[in-house]
Amino acid sequence: MTSDTTIATTGFEGAPVALCVTRQRVIAGCNPAFADLFGYRQDEMLGQSIAMLYPSLQEFRSIGQRGYPRMRKGKRYEDERLMQRKGGELIWCRVSGLSTHADAPALEAVWSFERMPHAPRSADLLTPREREVVAQLASGLTSKETAKAMGLSPRTVEMHRARLLKKFGVRTTVQLLAQMV
Repeated sequence: MTSDTTIATTGFEGAPVALCVTRQRVIAGCNPAFADLFGYRQDEMLGQSIAMLYPSLQEFRSIGQRGYPRMRKGKRYEDERLMQRKGGELIWCRVSGLSTHADAPALEAVWSFERMPHAPRSADLLTPREREVVAQLASGLTSKETAKAMGLSPRTVEMHRARLLKKFGVRTTVQLLAQMV
């Protein structure tokens, strides 16, 4: 008979979904599926800030600002976002996380990541700022909300959005997001 700890460890390590545990937004544990998803070995990821998996530091910060208020209420935080693999490839992921300490969600949280079947055409097509704007728009934020989240003026966000529409040869944000998936 196996102990509960062995079962928990085996279940975590053998889970077919990408899982990680963060403490203060540092990867404290991850399973092989998580390492594979992002193109790293497990030992390369342990002790590293999870920021290494975001397209930008701004996106890393803004996700924390959006997620932690919900987690402080003891609720799961879920979204779909662009993430970055080793080597810079961007992938769309469905992310779900729950803190073990609602009063201080950064202390420890358990996260699952699922690669979505659609991804941007090429990381080379987007500048870092454009990736941030797309990530915000993809999460359902308006240009005004995106501007506030990114600390930019709404006009600047509209400029980036217009450049993206032109770059992808589309007329609307919905068409832009459809082109990217």
